[in-house]
Amino acid sequence: MPKKKYSNYRKEAKSMNFEVEEPIELLEFLLKIMTNRSRNSVKSILARGQVTIDDHIETKYNYRLRRGQTVTILKNKAAIKEDILIGMNILYEDDDIIVINKEAGLLSIATEKEKKHTALHQLMDYVKKENPDNRVFVVHRLDKDTSGVMMFAKSEQVKRKMQDNWKEIVKERTYVALVEGQVTKEKGYISSWLRESKTHLMYSSPTQNDGLHAITHYKLVQSNDEFSLLEVQLETGRKNQIRVHMQDLGYPVVGDKKYGSKKRTAIGRLGLHAKVLSFNHPTTNKLMLFKTDVPQSFLAKSE
Repeated sequence: MPKKKYSNYRKEAKSMNFEVEEPIELLEFLLKIMTNRSRNSVKSILARGQVTIDDHIETKYNYRLRRGQTVTILKNKAAIKEDILIGMNILYEDDDIIVINKEAGLLSIATEKEKKHTALHQLMDYVKKENPDNRVFVVHRLDKDTSGVMMFAKSEQVKRKMQDNWKEIVKERTYVALVEGQVTKEKGYISSWLRESKTHLMYSSPTQNDGLHAITHYKLVQSNDEFSLLEVQLETGRKNQIRVHMQDLGYPVVGDKKYGSKKRTAIGRLGLHAKVLSFNHPTTNKLMLFKTDVPQSFLAKSE
């Protein structure tokens, strides 16, 4: 039976944490824990994003758990109705902006398949509790499986100011990427022209000026025979830029099947995290700096 980390669980508790003692599929693990729930009920909890594993949301029934991982389950539907943001937490908020730390597995905005379980939808509900007329606007995005710092605007005016002056306002965007292979070069950069295929796959065009210019700088943090941890800075912000450029270098991002990864289950998520976002506040012009911790799974794999 999985070991419960916190035995003082009370009726009003918002979540329960369990430690994995042996390799097992996630659905089977949850069924063992929640013996009072039906299989369909447990599947619904997974689909709503109420289950996290270490530092990411997981919704796949057949996700393979490893010994030592921590599975966290939000208590029930009632918990969602409270002031709980699933898969993210607010780092900063004022009258103009909201800055969050997004977990891997949470969509930034809605898709055709998923409308509600997104950062934008949750924040919209959050601000409307104070005033039904309040709104939240997307300034930039993080891929679903990328974690880290992300910001939103609270008005159309602030959104436009940020987007129209992005290069001047944003001072630093630093990511960490866990990639496959042993990177030997201490630092470097890659410059290419990115295009999108009919199947929505981004790629570097062999022809100069054919597409959107993208420049990515990288620095080696640590590595071993199998994996390397890189600190990556964006000079431009193109769709899937880091993922394409890492593939171009021959070191695809861990878990990124779309762009060349062969070790998709190494950490159970995409090996990309937005570590730092620094910008001049759109109203006060004050320099803002937000940092998040590097996921432990990234550090452990690249030691």
